[in-house]
Amino acid sequence: MNTGDNAIALIGFMGAGKSAVGRELSRRTGWPRHDTDEMIREQFGISIPDIFARHGEPAFRDAETVLLKTLQSGIAGIVVTGGGIVLREENVRLLRGMGRIIWLNADEEILWQRASRHSTRPLLQTPDPRARFAELLRERQPRYQAAADYRINTSSSSIAEVTDEIIALF
Repeated sequence: MNTGDNAIALIGFMGAGKSAVGRELSRRTGWPRHDTDEMIREQFGISIPDIFARHGEPAFRDAETVLLKTLQSGIAGIVVTGGGIVLREENVRLLRGMGRIIWLNADEEILWQRASRHSTRPLLQTPDPRARFAELLRERQPRYQAAADYRINTSSSSIAEVTDEIIALF
């Protein structure tokens, strides 16, 4: 697999399968995997919900941008991003500079079923998490679309099938 670039970045909403596909893609290609959420958790030494609670969402978004700036120089491999990475145009520019951007997407109900399995998602800690979920999805979809070089629908595909699709692109 050769992208002609240094990296493949996986973007998409919570529940799209970025983390699972990133792990499988790394396993099958031998490329290193750089999961921005995992790296930020390690940096802060606490969970993402705790980062949001103690430091706020802006601090988390700042950490994402700083991390991408660090990764952009000489990175090779797979960059697995958090769902909000596209909220800052600077982040999208940094990802584009690294390589190809693949948007993993799924039908809203599928995304909700997958995402709601994890009760710790900080942006869903609201009185009406389903309404908040739909609102965030509507806000972010145009940003994912604008950022993506490729779009893969994961609604009815297994992790292996999505990985096959990505490998076939390159």
